[in-house]
Amino acid sequence: MTRPIHALGFALALALTPAGASAASEPVTPAPATPAQAQPAQSQTAQSQPTELDAYLEHLKTLRASFLQTLADSQGREIDRATGTIIVQRPGKFSWEIHPQAGSGGSGGAGQLMVCDGRNLWFFDRDLEQVTVKPVDAALSATPALLLSGAVDVRKNFTITPAGERLGLEWVLVEPHGAEADFREALFGFDKGELKRMILEDKLDQTATVMFDKVERNVRVSAAEVSFTPPKGADVIGTPRK
Repeated sequence: MTRPIHALGFALALALTPAGASAASEPVTPAPATPAQAQPAQSQTAQSQPTELDAYLEHLKTLRASFLQTLADSQGREIDRATGTIIVQRPGKFSWEIHPQAGSGGSGGAGQLMVCDGRNLWFFDRDLEQVTVKPVDAALSATPALLLSGAVDVRKNFTITPAGERLGLEWVLVEPHGAEADFREALFGFDKGELKRMILEDKLDQTATVMFDKVERNVRVSAAEVSFTPPKGADVIGTPRK
């Protein structure tokens, strides 16, 4: 039995507030528009224009942050809430761990872990004691965490366009080229060059909002933090690339 990655996988992975900020302690306010409602100019000029996201990724080497994530249905009702951590080591490695919360529509549980070690993408569902693995190049654009980690050529695998200003943030719209992606569209919200929020719409018309806290950029990340070995007794689906 398999099930989709909790509320995005990223969901990344994928981004951050300034170090020491306290976004996750603030109330989660809905964005005035979901990714599907954002309508940036889709001209060739807009698509080739450098964005806040391009500049941010250019200077990102490592990332460590905690986050609060909410999931809303197509009617805007919150149906799930989770906390987690993200660790990124560019190029090509990340860890995204998420813990669903009981109550507030959440089901609780032991949580899920996604790790990209540079060769393979691992997904561990602790409740099912199940590991799914695939070569990272077979999963390109499968999650925004891959975008943030530098495992993919951003401009080759995504359409990236400015999406205007709302809630005091400058937004960038990211749309995957491949139909295999876990999300339809993603919005990245920046404040003075710092990425503070992600809003992702999945294929079920659900919207995940991710707010980051305790962010550390360009600090040391150990090899063990972005590697994965299947736990003893876990069911492994797929064959990792050696």
